[in-house]
Amino acid sequence: MNKNAAWQTILVTGGAGYIGSHVVLQLVEAGERVVVLDDLSTGFREAVIGAELIVGNVGDRVLVAKTLREHGVDTVMHFAARTIVPESVADPLRYYGNNTCATRNLLECCRDAGVRHIVFSSTAAVYGIPEGGRASETTPTAPINPYGSSKLMSEWMLRDLAAAGGPCYVALRYFNVAGCDPSGRIGQSTKNATLLVKVACEAALGKRGHLSIFGTDYATPDGTGVRDYIHVDDLARAHLDALRYLRDGGASTTLNCGYGHGYSVREVLAAVGRAHGTPVPFVEEPRRAGDPPSLIAVSDRIRGTLGWQPRHDDLDFIARTALAWERKLAPVRHSGA
Repeated sequence: MNKNAAWQTILVTGGAGYIGSHVVLQLVEAGERVVVLDDLSTGFREAVIGAELIVGNVGDRVLVAKTLREHGVDTVMHFAARTIVPESVADPLRYYGNNTCATRNLLECCRDAGVRHIVFSSTAAVYGIPEGGRASETTPTAPINPYGSSKLMSEWMLRDLAAAGGPCYVALRYFNVAGCDPSGRIGQSTKNATLLVKVACEAALGKRGHLSIFGTDYATPDGTGVRDYIHVDDLARAHLDALRYLRDGGASTTLNCGYGHGYSVREVLAAVGRAHGTPVPFVEEPRRAGDPPSLIAVSDRIRGTLGWQPRHDDLDFIARTALAWERKLAPVRHSGA
């Protein structure tokens, strides 16, 4: 992809984490020169393959400025953030500090260093509970938790900085990310994970006693919540498409990352059960406050703008890759759901 790899370097913040490490892997395979900045609070050193790892925090302006300068960084892909919704509700200032304030520091350093492009990891949580359960990029943003608010504030900073002559950007609003590297090199290793597919895999393998289904009386085909699940490999490729778009002179934009259709909780459990060969143990619980019945991406814009074409729009494939990775991880004691 990169015809000028000798002088163009990509800084990937949070590149030792789940999604960031998959993007790093694809960037390296595309011939890019990549440097990762990660404090390893939730990431893993061994997940960084083929790139230099600098251990540090995005909020450290001295370190970030030095890294941008010494490595001749042309593009920043920014993943570093806290991402657990309930945690954000319990400790909002941590999220505004880690996500919003640290991003502000990063953007200041990018402006001062003359960084040209930024690809930002945002979230469908900026939409809150959209009417009708579907969200397009023009759907009003109305986050219902500090996590979504912290990401939306970062989007605003990107927008305003670009308008003032700063870096051009693509902000990618992720829906439900799932699955792992199809070749089994890296995967979702986060402890105490909350992503449904990983939790289902843990329950299938006995790492959890069971999985909890929160809400079985929604106005959906089987009564459980419906979400748009996107394979992490397809999501990673969207970042490379965004990079190509920006290098070709594309204007700053915000894009949904999803397949445009959804699966229910019960359908996800059935897929993991098929991959494992036995049903996933579960218990039914009351609804959780703030959970929308359905949340699905309207994803026409990303396909038209970036030419993005997903390759793994298959729930069974998502489940198989996630389960294969979970089997590779060391077993843990039962911890409930």
